[in-house]
Amino acid sequence: MRIGVYSIEKSSSGFVDGMVKEYVKQASRYAKLEDIVVFNKEIAKAQTVDALAAKEAYTKAFEPHMKGFCVALDVQGETLESTSFAKMIASESDIRFFIGGAYGFCADFLTKHQKVISLSRLTYAHKIAKVVLFEQIYRGLCINHHHPYHK
Repeated sequence: MRIGVYSIEKSSSGFVDGMVKEYVKQASRYAKLEDIVVFNKEIAKAQTVDALAAKEAYTKAFEPHMKGFCVALDVQGETLESTSFAKMIASESDIRFFIGGAYGFCADFLTKHQKVISLSRLTYAHKIAKVVLFEQIYRGLCINHHHPYHK
C-alpha cells in the first residue's frame, strides 16, 4: 500500500516535521507513507494576486500527481469517524491526500477527487491539519491491522 500526502507549504517547522516523520516511521510496517511538499514560484506569486489565482496555482501544481484514489481535504468535505476513515483507506492500494494552501481549492478541482473530507468543522493552521491527517492515517492503518493503538 502507498499513501502520499501532498501539501502546499512555503516553510517547514522542525516540530511539525518531527511529528510527521514519527507517524511515517510508525506506519512503515503497514504502508509506504510519504510527505510530499509542493511549493513553487507560481504559487508564491499567485498568492499575492488573489484567492482565485492562488487556487488555480494549487490545482496546476497538484494535477500531475492525481493518480490512484484521490482525497482532498476541504472544510466543506464529509467528516468521518476514525473507523470509517480506516475502511476508506483499507479498500485502496494507492491513496493520495491533497491539502490545499491558504485559499483552499477550486470547486472544479474538488470534483476530480474520489472523496472530499474535512478533518473537523474547526479551522486549523495548515501544519496542524497536516499532523492531524498523518495521525489519522496511522490510526486507520492500526485499526485495519488490529493494532491496539486505536483503543
